[in-house]
Amino acid sequence: MNLALFDLDNTLLSGDTDVEWYGFLTEQGALSEADQQANANMDRRYRAGEASALEYVRFYLRPYPRHDMARLLAWREAFVRERIAPRMLPAARELLRRHARDLVVIITATNRFLTEPIARAFDVAHLIATEPEIIDGRFTGEVAGEPCMREGKIERLRAWL
Repeated sequence: MNLALFDLDNTLLSGDTDVEWYGFLTEQGALSEADQQANANMDRRYRAGEASALEYVRFYLRPYPRHDMARLLAWREAFVRERIAPRMLPAARELLRRHARDLVVIITATNRFLTEPIARAFDVAHLIATEPEIIDGRFTGEVAGEPCMREGKIERLRAWL
């Protein structure tokens, strides 16, 4: 059996999950237009190599502690249906289908909270993602361990293997 690793954002999906999540939260009134502008700035800075992996991940985890888990779960369900499902590329589904006999893993920088339902929607059982810290059922805004980005992806993959 072969191991087939797939990135999620801008690979299996057309777009970036974290960036879309910020847009969705802005539409829900949970974030301001200033937050949305900061989102665009963070995306630009990260792509230009001006923001570290940890800075990037912490930025995208900032809104979570403001809301209880029930609210976040309800938003996540709507988010996946409205913003992610249309971005699930038919070519990606075909590629995953061609790897049906392989051990398929999605490995992504995006946090597990957002990516678990996306992996399920793609019918991929194995997910390696950035792990958000949750204490007493609430997000802290911090990362549990190394972000699954850059060299952190290799570390997380080695640990998973």
